[in-house]
Amino acid sequence: MDDLERVVTALREARGVVVLTGAGVSAESGLRTFRGPDGWWRGHDPLRLATPEAFAADPALVSEWYDERRLGALAAHPNPAHIALAALERHLVAAGRRFLLVTQNVDGLHRRAGSRAVVELHGTITVWRDHRSGRRVTPPATPFASHPQPGPDGGHLRPDVVWFGEALPSAALAEAEAALGWCDLFVVVGTSAVVYPAAGLIEGAAAQGARCVEVNPEPSAANVHTRLVGRAGDLLPRLVARAFGAGSSSTQA
Repeated sequence: MDDLERVVTALREARGVVVLTGAGVSAESGLRTFRGPDGWWRGHDPLRLATPEAFAADPALVSEWYDERRLGALAAHPNPAHIALAALERHLVAAGRRFLLVTQNVDGLHRRAGSRAVVELHGTITVWRDHRSGRRVTPPATPFASHPQPGPDGGHLRPDVVWFGEALPSAALAEAEAALGWCDLFVVVGTSAVVYPAAGLIEGAAAQGARCVEVNPEPSAANVHTRLVGRAGDLLPRLVARAFGAGSSSTQA
């Protein structure tokens, strides 16, 4: 039995599946990654822009960059990997089994593909909040007229995402960690597995006895039982189709 068939068998037999996705999944929809060679923006390192300190020092610059990313996310479309994961959820739920999709991505493409049980660990770029009061707003799908945009309570609007140096939303992290107690298959897709605490979920799943599988174009730092090397948009539809029947991942919810 080859590795792909082992994963197919694991999907068929799992009582609970947790999937952790990263920027590699969104990259297949044309969105730039933070750590990839295409991540730099107008000579700026995104790792330095995505911080509270950068926003405090130059809110106009950070706002303009995130507004461009917001519009890019809204213009992007879910790819076959997103659609296959939504199909996987439907099949498992219909069979009375459990599923949770935990994503580090902020673009909302999983929900647009039809996924329902989604934890957005790093927030969402289509929602912004007043940096003083924290009140959230959803801007229209048009470019901001100026940068930074005024918030509803006298502050500046900032994206409702988790910046480097900020804590993850406690409720989101708690839901993801609780799922480790019931999953017996943990699938890692398109992530470098170097950003914590998200990467720690892989270790936590393994420590509780789950089989850990990675789907990635290149092996990551994750310690997993099985690696499938290739594009998520190629491999995930194949896995779902083999596990649940031909064509089962081809329809968007």
